[in-house]
This record gives sequence, structure tokens and C-alpha cells, in this order.
Amino acid sequence: MRRLAFSCILMAFVSGFAAAGAKPDEVIRKHLDSIGTTDARAAVKSRAVQGKLQFKIELGGGGGTPGAWQIFSEPNKTNIVLKFGGGTWWGERFVFDGEKTSFAKATSSHQYSVFGEFIRSHDFMVREGLLGGELSINWALANLDHLQTKLESAGLKKIDGRELESLEYLSKRNGEVAVRLYFEPDTGRHVKTVYSVERNATIAENDIANAKQQQINYTVEEKFSDFQTTDGITLPRHYNLHYTQQLQNGSMKEYEWDMTVDKVLDNAAINPANFQAQ
Repeated sequence: MRRLAFSCILMAFVSGFAAAGAKPDEVIRKHLDSIGTTDARAAVKSRAVQGKLQFKIELGGGGGTPGAWQIFSEPNKTNIVLKFGGGTWWGERFVFDGEKTSFAKATSSHQYSVFGEFIRSHDFMVREGLLGGELSINWALANLDHLQTKLESAGLKKIDGRELESLEYLSKRNGEVAVRLYFEPDTGRHVKTVYSVERNATIAENDIANAKQQQINYTVEEKFSDFQTTDGITLPRHYNLHYTQQLQNGSMKEYEWDMTVDKVLDNAAINPANFQAQ
């Protein structure tokens, strides 16, 4: 009985330790090694990624459309382009030129889309190299020495039916967005990022009613899969981007971009115009 009790205590301890997850430095080191050796990663001075996408309006509209997408990156410069021509909404263009961010007014009325406005309002996602993950050479976790941020372990989490290491990303430029990164424990591969905002808004039910609080939610989810290795660098060939917003009046909008990679060109000559603000 004593041995059984001790075994139960030991199992509970080990289980609790596992749930706590690895230290952030260990997760990051394993993750960067999953991309390539230090020398292989350092040898990449630019990257051009391009492929096809399928854009889908899941809520707040209807239908979907095919399109194309690109990510161009040089040190401290990034250009993300999504072209899909969904009716009055032609696409998105997010640029960081090393000093400032720029966002396309991507609708027929020359306004920001609801998704573009969200990213523009929280431009640290582009500025710090979070959006697009390791498909950009400016990937945040590969450049932590230059960023005003820290990472905290959030333990092992069961996500989409599997156990993943999770880290909280805490940026000094970010005021309200909770950012959580997820990694495969065995390979170190980064497979998901979730950005979420929850706000409380005061609304009135009628002219003389008492005001009440209602929560407003915004969520961006990125998923990465189908990892392939070329010239010593391992990157995902499938990228899924999902945006959801729930407003104080109860309305919801939900969009999805499902993207495949056709080409990855490392150390390609990139036209400087790709990084110019418009």
C-alpha cells in the first residue's frame, strides 16, 4: 500500500511537471533548430514566398474566391500581400519598411477592410514579424534580441486533439492583444499562433434603460503545416489564416484564407519597391 501510494504521488508529480511545459528558452532553441542550423539560417539574407489561396467568407457574407499571396522579406523589412478580389474587397497589403508600417485601403470605396483595420490598429504583428510566422526571415522568435518583448511558458495545452507546448508572447508595443504561440513538443515546429482581444463595451437597451456591459471579441488564428526542407531550411507549405470578430450588437464576421506555398526563394533579389509605403 505504501508503494502504491508513493507511485500515485510520483505519477501526479510527473504529470504536473509535464503539464507545466518546457522553459521558454528551451522551446525557442528547439523551434529554431527545427527550421535549420544556426549557419543555415544565418545564410538566408532575403526570402520570397508565393502561392495560391482560397478566400472564404464564413460569416457576415457568402461565397469564396481563389487568389494568390506573397511574403517578401529582407532584414527588418516585410511585405505581405493577399490578392483575392472578393467583390468590393480586392485583398490586403501589409508593409513594414524598417521604420513604419503601411496598410492598403483594400476596398472599392478606398477604405480599410475590417481585417485590415484590425491589423493596422495592432501593427506590432507586422512590425515585430509575427504575422506569417517563420515564412518571413523577420520571424519574431528568430529576432528576439532586437525586440522589446518577453516570452512566458503557458504549459502543455491540448489543441486540435494534440498536446502542444504553448508560450505567451508579451510585447511592449502591444496594449491589448493576447498572443499565444504553439509548438510540437517532439519536433519544435511552430504550428499555430492565436491573437485575441476581449473588450467590454457599455451599451443601452433603450433610451431610458440602464447601460450594460457587453463583450466584444476579435480573434486571429494562424496555422502552419506540411513542413518541407529545401537547402537545409524547413518551412511550412500550408498556411491557414482565420479572422473572427463579434461586435457589441451581436453581429459576427468570419473570414478564412487557406494558402499553399508554390515557391520559396531564399536569397533572391527583391525589388525595393516591395517595401515602400503606399
